[in-house]
Amino acid sequence: MTREEKSNIIESLTEKFKENPHFYITDASGFTVAQVNAFRRTCFERGVEYKVYKNTLIAKALENLDADFSELSEKALKGFSGIIFSNEVGNLPAKVLLDFRKKLGKKETRPVFKGASIDSDVFIGENQLEMLSNLKSKQELLGDVIGLLQSPAKNLISALQSGQNTLAGLVKTLSEKE
Repeated sequence: MTREEKSNIIESLTEKFKENPHFYITDASGFTVAQVNAFRRTCFERGVEYKVYKNTLIAKALENLDADFSELSEKALKGFSGIIFSNEVGNLPAKVLLDFRKKLGKKETRPVFKGASIDSDVFIGENQLEMLSNLKSKQELLGDVIGLLQSPAKNLISALQSGQNTLAGLVKTLSEKE
């Protein structure tokens, strides 16, 4: 690969990192071609993209970004590295990884989770994967907040509406007594 080809790959990878605020670095070494293709297909079906790059190219592309990814470069970029890009949902790649492992069965731990960046926050190590899969997306958090804000208003309205029938009955009874 020539220097020009490498620089083109680094530039395109840098743009990909800028476009996708959530990315996961995995290790799928030891997979057969069929398993890698099945993993790529699963990623595509779930709306994320899986690509394999050389570690040096990934490190150089991460250096071009505004955030500090030195810890991710030092600890996660060893051996075989593939990247799962997610544009909108930060926990979707973690869910894809866990679902794919379940599909393989036998308590499979491949593809191995090496590290991730979610909105420039770095997570490293296999022990973080379960926590990342349970993160709520921005839309889910907004829905929770809106639900919490609406709850007191709904309770007040339902209390007023339930009392409306009682008040009407009381007024009717009092008017009939005269």
